Amino acid sequence: MEFGPHLLLATLEGAVTAAILALTAIGLSIVFGVMRVVNVAHGEFFMLGAVFAWSIASFFGAHPAVGFVAALLLAPLIVGALAAGADRLILQRIDYNPERTIVATIGLLYIIQQATLMSFGPDARPVQPPFNSVIALPWLEKAEAGWELYWPWGLSVTSYKLFIIVAAAAVLSGVWLLMTRTRFGLVMRATQQDREMAQAFGVPVDRVFAYVFGLGAGLAAVGAVLVVPVQQAHYLMGHDPLLLSFVVVIIGGLGSLPGTVIAAVLIGMTDGIISVFFSPTLAKIIATLAVGMVLVFRPRGLMGK
Repeated sequence: MEFGPHLLLATLEGAVTAAILALTAIGLSIVFGVMRVVNVAHGEFFMLGAVFAWSIASFFGAHPAVGFVAALLLAPLIVGALAAGADRLILQRIDYNPERTIVATIGLLYIIQQATLMSFGPDARPVQPPFNSVIALPWLEKAEAGWELYWPWGLSVTSYKLFIIVAAAAVLSGVWLLMTRTRFGLVMRATQQDREMAQAFGVPVDRVFAYVFGLGAGLAAVGAVLVVPVQQAHYLMGHDPLLLSFVVVIIGGLGSLPGTVIAAVLIGMTDGIISVFFSPTLAKIIATLAVGMVLVFRPRGLMGK
């Protein structure tokens, strides 16, 4: 395959990576922006979303679409409820102290990971996509008669991968509407700006924090449910999403949702293209170097305040 079609294929893979990364990183950014909590267990909530997706899809099991839709609806709710419970049980009891919350979420990471290993097992489990048609992509080539369309061998994408991009964009739009057009979003923003003043006006801050922590974990679980038909559910799959989410949040600006989305697109596309042409390890190295450059020359990130 020529370089141009190969680059288009790599760009599409990068777009899928960026879509999942944006969902996962937005959850981490919301938790930090509102609660000022660095959630080290965020990747394990992503992993739980994939594991619950496999369990729910296996339970329904009649048709792949039925199991997938059930998983997409139920898995984020279950993960969000577990995260809200962890907030009430652990984080509220230590009053969201920054140092203690880091240690507490590290402990939560290992608890979730080992509990999943004991119940789910060490094997990777696939989830069948609801649809997976192969779509051949055209390419322009200059011939004697002018520019002509042709279909290079191997230049194709599955319909499910395109669905991932569209679904992620829809969920991100819903999060934006939630933050800017609803009463709950107003309460979240008020709590973010001045926790004590919001509490003085009767806002149940502890309850808001539990909802926010659950929302962040639920968004990570949505990303996991969308990606698990492409990858496989595994009890160690939360490591890379956690690392890349921190990279995205730092580059975009801590607590900045637009910055997080922009950084997710940049890092996701770069990761996808470099992974196809070179190696995934080089992509992670470049992402880490980008974080270092941002911390040196623009510590608040692209759109941080």
